[in-house]
Amino acid sequence: MAEDRLSKRFGKKQKGRKLNELSRKTRSIEDIEAEEEMLENTPKAEPIQAEKKPKRNAPCPCGSGKKYKNCCGAK
Repeated sequence: MAEDRLSKRFGKKQKGRKLNELSRKTRSIEDIEAEEEMLENTPKAEPIQAEKKPKRNAPCPCGSGKKYKNCCGAK
């Protein structure tokens, strides 16, 4: 009998928790429409492009006339 009382008590609590969780997960139509509108009106971000590093045997961009590997690439 003690197990039945405990299982009933905890079963009710578990059902209540599940219902609360489901009610928090459901969204109204207005929320969904507002979210879609916000996504449409949000400007797209441009990706950041990193500067291209010169290859080892290319001339150094500092203008020394040396190869990159012997000038700024040696640091």
